[in-house]
Amino acid sequence: MFTAIVSSGTLLAALDSVSVLVDECKIRLDEDGATIRAIDPASAGMVDLRLEADAFESYETDGETIGVNLTRLEDIAGMANADDLINLTLEEKTRKLQIQIDGLEYTLALIDPDSIRQEPDLPDLDLPATIAIEGRDIDRAVTAADMVSDHIALGVNDAEEFFYVDAEGDTDDVHFELDRDELISLSAGDAHSLFSLDYLKEMNKAIPKDAEVTVDLGDEFPVNLQFEIAEGNGSVTYVLAPRIQGN
Repeated sequence: MFTAIVSSGTLLAALDSVSVLVDECKIRLDEDGATIRAIDPASAGMVDLRLEADAFESYETDGETIGVNLTRLEDIAGMANADDLINLTLEEKTRKLQIQIDGLEYTLALIDPDSIRQEPDLPDLDLPATIAIEGRDIDRAVTAADMVSDHIALGVNDAEEFFYVDAEGDTDDVHFELDRDELISLSAGDAHSLFSLDYLKEMNKAIPKDAEVTVDLGDEFPVNLQFEIAEGNGSVTYVLAPRIQGN
């Protein structure tokens, strides 16, 4: 059994954060809320989404795992106005999801969860540098880097205590840095890793510009990016594998 009412904004923010990496996923529904963990087909980018029960206007479940086509579910949710509430009900016999939005009723066929790629384990990384940065600053850095290159370096200078972004193109380069006073917080440690800009561009689309984003970095290690959604009643964590320089 599963039935819930959720605002369109909350549902779309959750779905958008996952669909930047995968087209379909498992949604685990338990008494604490909804969780999604998925990895992209190239096994480079991972997302871990948690939407607490308090993020919903109402939420009831006996514990379910459903498989969804994210594109179709997003298209349906996108038909709602910004302030609309979306009613979700899992039909037990048909195993289809009934979606109601202000007079509109849509029946969504679900995917067998067993046919969807196995959920990954989150890597347990003890990374030396952690910064907290505004989402709009990540957007500025990614947008600037995209003008010159298809990869981007993220790093922290431990001695001088600043976070930096570098992108090197065939003719032009981009350098962007923020010191301790310009960041929300900084736990400095030497870190420098190169990443595919395509992945960070997609992740950036889901990061609210006013969000506080926690970034964990190491030396040629994956980067962790974590931010809250649903007014603090949900969180998104991205993990992106580095491009090892010289390979």
